[in-house]
Amino acid sequence: MGSTLPSIRTLSKFALGGAQVLLGSGQRVLGGTPASCPNPQLSCHNTTAVADLCCFNAPGGQLLQTQFWDTAPATGPDDSWTIHGLWPDRCDGTYDANCDTTRDYSNISAIIQSFGKTDLLSYMQTYWKDYQGDDQTFWQHEWTKHGTCISTLNPECYSDHKATEEVVDFFQKTVDLFKTLPSYEWLAAAGITPSTSVTYTTSAIQSALAKNRPGVTVTLGCKSGVLNEIWYHYDVRGSIQTGEFVPADPDGTKSTCPATGIKYLPKNGGGGTPTSAPGGSPTTTVPTGTSAPGTPFSGKGYLNVQVSGGAKKGCIISAGTWYTTGTCATFTSTSAGSGFTLSSSKGKCGVVSGVFTCGSTVTTATSFTAVDGGLAAGGNAVWSADKAASGSTQEKVYAGGDHAEKITVVWQGV
Repeated sequence: MGSTLPSIRTLSKFALGGAQVLLGSGQRVLGGTPASCPNPQLSCHNTTAVADLCCFNAPGGQLLQTQFWDTAPATGPDDSWTIHGLWPDRCDGTYDANCDTTRDYSNISAIIQSFGKTDLLSYMQTYWKDYQGDDQTFWQHEWTKHGTCISTLNPECYSDHKATEEVVDFFQKTVDLFKTLPSYEWLAAAGITPSTSVTYTTSAIQSALAKNRPGVTVTLGCKSGVLNEIWYHYDVRGSIQTGEFVPADPDGTKSTCPATGIKYLPKNGGGGTPTSAPGGSPTTTVPTGTSAPGTPFSGKGYLNVQVSGGAKKGCIISAGTWYTTGTCATFTSTSAGSGFTLSSSKGKCGVVSGVFTCGSTVTTATSFTAVDGGLAAGGNAVWSADKAASGSTQEKVYAGGDHAEKITVVWQGV
């Protein structure tokens, strides 16, 4: 029998253009091949029993892509929600759990690596985080409790099945779906940004998310009036590996947020208290330093951003992103050969996949130099972003001038 859904935070341990999204095609490079489904039905919408459960998710026919916003302690990037999981519901608000104890795998990282999915694992290490720091146990929990209950992931649903490949499909599909659901960006586009002083309404949050998933709502999770979870509901036409995910309304009343007064707190090291509500004139809080911008990078200091013409506009925060409202992060510069390395409270800083990044994803700190007073990577002091940062909406900073907004990053010692 299915059990009732737990409260939104009982676990112990980025946009869609229309109403549907097709995921998975061309993503798999594993051992076997998922079942071919030429005329799949949409889960939770069948009127008669479906025998082939390799092409039809049952009894867990509604799939929930669930996301966290953790602030105490903060987990994941300051400008992104993180992954909770992918859960199969029975279409009526109940669900099954721990469906196959013979596939209770504890070596999730090793399984993913054995299939050459290093990019997947790296992404999970950034965006699929356990708030207590035990990512491996968290991943094991999500696979064992939920993944083993997805019928189309059963080993018999693959031709030439290679042991544990369905585990990789589960994590890959969850990540692929999460990438189409950039909750932080969608909320920020509607003026809903983390704040210690501004509060929001359920209707405003639902409206902001519905702009990207018209016609359906989501489940919002709050703890003591503080927003900390979003559940996106889908029915699926075919298997989760290659099928079509169709946005759906929640299969029951599950939201735990009040109608008004919802707090959406900033993560540690990011945000801070805005000086005005959305629509006001944002400012950046930068403590007075002992050195003027542009002096050599040494000791501790702030990374200020200058836009075209040399005007100062905001700063870099601890994860490496650029914003203009809140408190700037303190960076530590350490001499390294003919240059220097940087670190923040998040960890070492470097250029990862072309993006200035600080944190656990940086395995080797980049050796930077100063060119004409500006931070340089590979001797190039030109940086860029997709657009100018505004308020507490953060922008990624790219090495080089390939993106629309060209910037310079200068030092202010403290």
